[in-house]
Amino acid sequence: MNNDDRAKPVTTALLSGAAAGLSVDILFFPIDTVKTRLQSSQGFWSSGGFSGVYRGLGSVVVGSAPGAAFFFTSYETLKTRLPHLPGCDGLRHERGQPLLHMLAASGGEIAACLIRVPTEVVKSRSQVSLYADGQKQHQGSLYALRQVIAHEGVRGLYRGFGSTVAREIPFTCIQFPMYERLKLALAKRKTTSGSVQDLSLQATALCGSLAGSVSAALTTPLDVAKTRIMLSRRSGSAVPSEQVYSSQILPTIRRVYTDEGLAALFSGVVPRTLWIGLGGAVFLGVYEASCRTLA
Repeated sequence: MNNDDRAKPVTTALLSGAAAGLSVDILFFPIDTVKTRLQSSQGFWSSGGFSGVYRGLGSVVVGSAPGAAFFFTSYETLKTRLPHLPGCDGLRHERGQPLLHMLAASGGEIAACLIRVPTEVVKSRSQVSLYADGQKQHQGSLYALRQVIAHEGVRGLYRGFGSTVAREIPFTCIQFPMYERLKLALAKRKTTSGSVQDLSLQATALCGSLAGSVSAALTTPLDVAKTRIMLSRRSGSAVPSEQVYSSQILPTIRRVYTDEGLAALFSGVVPRTLWIGLGGAVFLGVYEASCRTLA
């Protein structure tokens, strides 16, 4: 295996991942709110338009640091250990590196979703004022959390878990191999050593931005389906503002396409691409900078 692909120490990955996740989620939260409202079946203006764009931030602050920490800790650990498993020798060579990064990132996403999904459910419902009711229309994350539990129980906090994993795995299977490959290509051209460790943080951030933008645009239909599922109510819920969708991603994509056309599957593609493109630069840039500082 290339020496640049050695796993970072667990503590370094944990702290750097937490810093990266918190930084990007707070900085670009308003863009995420606009994207979520564009994807809502209520429509953009009925979901709040450009008002209250920080609604739901509380749940993100609570969940983003541990979620990102879980991701990077799992990613770095799997990246080192997978090539040493029986039958996985091919992952040690350069040709096997893209597959290694896909597998490691997919494992990281599944681990992160255990924390990320409940905060995403609360955040999404806060962003579109799903539980708006008179004087309570501006209530934030804590109110939304109570309403989810009251209407759907603790299981409601994991509504959309499968669809989130189904979105994140294709996304990360595009993003991380591209990110690692771009870093390696730039290192060979821009550094005398050819090592990604000698790349500037600006170059690393650029690689993160490009990889994130491409991945975001290509997986927008999956994100639309995930948003509709998370905003959807159980049948018989007292909250009438959102439609009820299947908890499965393919039937949801099919229904959105049938009812609203192809354009609806790419709702919010511009803010999503902008958010993840800029966020990828910050997310991966802060992660690499934190790792180097801690090292």
